[in-house]
Amino acid sequence: MATIVLFGGPSDERHVSVASAQNIVRALGAPLAWFWAPDGPVHDVAIDDLLAHQRPFEIDFQPKRPAIWPNIEQALDTLPVDDPVFLLALHGSVGEDGTLQRMMEQRGIAFTGSGSVASAAAFDKEHAKDTLRDRVRMPESRVVRGPQTIREMLDEYDRVVLKPVPGGSSRGLVFVNRGEDFHIDASVPYLVEQFIAGRELTVGVVDQGDGPFALPVLEVEVDAGRSFDYAGKYLGTGSHEICPANISDSMRESTQDVGLAAHTTLACEGYSRTDVVAADDDHIYFLELNTLPGLTTASLLPQELRAAGIDFRGFLERQVELARQRAAVSFRA
Repeated sequence: MATIVLFGGPSDERHVSVASAQNIVRALGAPLAWFWAPDGPVHDVAIDDLLAHQRPFEIDFQPKRPAIWPNIEQALDTLPVDDPVFLLALHGSVGEDGTLQRMMEQRGIAFTGSGSVASAAAFDKEHAKDTLRDRVRMPESRVVRGPQTIREMLDEYDRVVLKPVPGGSSRGLVFVNRGEDFHIDASVPYLVEQFIAGRELTVGVVDQGDGPFALPVLEVEVDAGRSFDYAGKYLGTGSHEICPANISDSMRESTQDVGLAAHTTLACEGYSRTDVVAADDDHIYFLELNTLPGLTTASLLPQELRAAGIDFRGFLERQVELARQRAAVSFRA
């Protein structure tokens, strides 16, 4: 039985994926590592080559070995090892939106994280908010049907946030103030959301076999005039994180309750991370849930695991074991 760390993929979040894979293989020691190239082929990667790659958040990983399979479907159809578990170090698009998960479910292959239905539901921000609307408080939002939708929101609110409906790693966020000119990519579906001023908090939820529980809350402090974008999250520019967050017990409990509600309502498995904002009135507003949050050395969930006293290697090994158990139950069904 082998563990295969799958990373890369066609998403624009593949740089984060490479960094997650590096952190994972350092912790596990000697798993197999497969790189899914952005143009489709799949490479079996030497661990030393992966770990030798520098500045993964900025520079594309170039595998030294030639591709073994022309696409991910053939890789899954001709597995070179018996009964593997795929430890998914993928972020964004087909690696996180349920597409890959559905491929694996159809083939009876074990994988970590949420199944295809939960992955698809959480990745689509509009669908996730519709599903959670009766469970958690959230900002007003609408799907952009054109510039008029944004103007209508700016008639009601001083500031709005444009978010790509499918996406993560804080890529593609656009902040627009009332009276400002704005330009959007017409080819990308956006959600226009009321901007809520307050403290930016995030909370991981983990299931290690006894049911999901919330990790310590982390706060992101952003420098004046900056937003928690890709550079802030992964390049250390304009923000820093505090874990556990220096917040009241009631705010901590409310944030953890929102994370647990989002995780369970969307039927997530294994682990997830929910982002919220604590407004000045102390209400907690749900922003989004990530089913495959980053596992890099700079990522938020690993910081929360450390604050909870949970060993990263132990966490990964437990996720692999749970994936194997879930697959075994599915096969019997």
